Amino acid sequence: MITEKSSGAVVFHRGEQIEYLLLLSNFWGFPKGHIEAGENEREAALREIREETGLEVTLVKGFRAVDEYWYQRQGARVRKQAIFFLAAATHRASKISWEHLALVWLPFDQAMERVKYENLREILTMAQAFLVKHQPSP
Repeated sequence: MITEKSSGAVVFHRGEQIEYLLLLSNFWGFPKGHIEAGENEREAALREIREETGLEVTLVKGFRAVDEYWYQRQGARVRKQAIFFLAAATHRASKISWEHLALVWLPFDQAMERVKYENLREILTMAQAFLVKHQPSP
């Protein structure tokens, strides 16, 4: 069995309302990527966000979600674990990486409409509930 682990974050900006950053590759989702040798989960999330969006963010304490799923790669079954943090952006001036087709900032309801995978919708819902309950500042 092959296992992979990646790390990323639900990136948000708090202006007049909370908006979430979504990236489009094969589907709308959050910035994430493989954890490289010598990195911990948080370091990998920050690096991936920087590489995929150009943003320097602050990870919010107290939020960590795990998404586990299986997929096929070259006929082999792969167990994937993706760790997601909650990341505060001080601005929305972001750039799209070569890995993605589009980037958008949306309020919660519109972001939920774009995100099709149930596991990612659950993580976005958890992030929204966390922000509403805790009103954290990075």
